[in-house]
Amino acid sequence: MKKSKNILICPLDWGIGHATRCVPIIKELVNIGHTPVIAADGRPLAFLQMEFPDLKFIRFGGYQPNYPRHGSMAWKMLCSIPKIIKGIKREHREVKKIIRDHNIDILISDNRYGLWNKETFTVFITHQLMVKLPYFIKFFEPLLNQIIKKFINKYDECWIPDMQSGQTLSGDLSHKYPLTENSYFIGPLSRFRDCETKDYEIRDREKSEICDVCVILSGPEPQRSKLEEILFTQLKGSSLKAVVVQGITEKNDSFDLNERIKVFSHLPSSEMLKYFQSSRTIICRPGYSSIMDIVTLGKKAIFIPTPGQTEQEYLAEYFMENKMFYYSKQDEFSLGEALRKSESYSHVMINPGKEFDILISQFVISR
Repeated sequence: MKKSKNILICPLDWGIGHATRCVPIIKELVNIGHTPVIAADGRPLAFLQMEFPDLKFIRFGGYQPNYPRHGSMAWKMLCSIPKIIKGIKREHREVKKIIRDHNIDILISDNRYGLWNKETFTVFITHQLMVKLPYFIKFFEPLLNQIIKKFINKYDECWIPDMQSGQTLSGDLSHKYPLTENSYFIGPLSRFRDCETKDYEIRDREKSEICDVCVILSGPEPQRSKLEEILFTQLKGSSLKAVVVQGITEKNDSFDLNERIKVFSHLPSSEMLKYFQSSRTIICRPGYSSIMDIVTLGKKAIFIPTPGQTEQEYLAEYFMENKMFYYSKQDEFSLGEALRKSESYSHVMINPGKEFDILISQFVISR
């Protein structure tokens, strides 16, 4: 009889995207008889507690980034580098105690650079092996890639949630530079990958249940609230039927903005799936986890990147250039214009397949 292993899952605390894409990993580990232990903080912790109430949780502080309401985000992040490095060193020290106290056999880190450990098999999950920089410091990109590789090489394996070839989702972020030898493409990681979606298709639902728009708000403050203000104003001025999910996992509220617009502070994945599938168009940030959810379900989407967040700006432009998804800058966003222009974009659907289940099962057995 195989021994159940304790597997520590640690998502980054920048928004909840890193936590949502851990959902299929956690589910598969439970399915094959192992014991995930989740170490997180803030909204990722609240989200995963809602998704997996029976698992063991550890409050494990993250980097707690602060995003500017105005001005350059790139400059703000550059100024935050000393704080980030300090956070990496701190979490590297603290994770040793967690591993010892909870008898951890395997550690899986989603974009937390300090969680490698010589005594435990460690995995690093990322789609961002290069960082897109603003034009005025773009010449630093190759150097930054080398720094990222040095961190990745401290881990036993690096899992990249994308396809190795064909229609990739991350573009340059994981395909521009040569990879480390311990890197493996594992396909998209979506919390909806195993959901039965056919019951929620628009054609099978009552006409009264169909929404024109489903808005998913996410990301760090204050930009999340700023986008919320813009969209609330424009939705109220339209005749559209809409659902808005605020991405505030620490609350469990709902209210009607008016007779056509329903607002939820947060929804579990099962409820989120229903609104995704009963809506004609999704409006959200082009965070990588949101992109993986959208292409897994084959939905039409409009992206509004966080101002100054170069990764989201790059991905929005990448998909628009490939005629898959329309995007608009936040300060130029017009709801009517965006919906009209998005009609000429094809969107895309990618079936994750069963390769991921096999990979996880074989990976855990071999450790």
